[in-house]
Amino acid sequence: MKIKNENEEILSLIDRSRLPEHVAIIMDGNGRWAQSMGLPRIAGHQAGMKSVKRVIQTANDMGIKALTLYAFSTENWSRPPKEIEALMTLLCRYLRMEVENLNKQNVQIRFMGRIYQLPELVQRELDKATKATSKNSGLILNIALNYSGRADIVDGVSHLAADIHVGKIQVDEINEAVFQRYLSTADLPEVDLLIRTSGEMRISNFLLWEIAYTELWITPIYWPEFNREHFYQALIDYQKRKRRFGGTAAL
Repeated sequence: MKIKNENEEILSLIDRSRLPEHVAIIMDGNGRWAQSMGLPRIAGHQAGMKSVKRVIQTANDMGIKALTLYAFSTENWSRPPKEIEALMTLLCRYLRMEVENLNKQNVQIRFMGRIYQLPELVQRELDKATKATSKNSGLILNIALNYSGRADIVDGVSHLAADIHVGKIQVDEINEAVFQRYLSTADLPEVDLLIRTSGEMRISNFLLWEIAYTELWITPIYWPEFNREHFYQALIDYQKRKRRFGGTAAL
């Protein structure tokens, strides 16, 4: 009962008319959490999947439109092969187990990044999950896999150049809005809030174009410990910010 009362108290501080439309999360600290518990690193990733489920349900319950999770970066290939294999296995297992639950929650799952470079088995599971939830109209769950903000910009430039080459677009037509259409997040709302766990003060090559005026919320909590209350606190702090987008505050 105490937990329920605490949830109700913190929820009462959130203005549901001013929620961020798009929240992105750098889910950091799985390995360090495991080490602090005397466990192998993979145990941290397994525990982190529970936090993924919690944050998806919380975002959906709150009515947030899009949630982007940084699951595996292009730089993560430098990790030990056994850890990478375990991560891919864990991802496939999660998708097989959770698609039905995502459908019940009306959540649509998407993936961004250089998916074509992932193992074929993983690609098949991603495709199945995408198709199985494609008609859902609730929260858009966007998972970044083999993703790099720089690589996404380079890929966007490449696709834009190809369209220029065949005459689909003229050079003098290019502006920020046009270029945005060539990024992986083209049809998603602007990223309003970026959460990073584990206390690291860096962006780690994530959504470099998209977070130009995003509000940042960084917590020392490791990702496996991240819960509803932490998410609520991030939303409360976000609503205390004055977003000026380079302008000045109203007098």
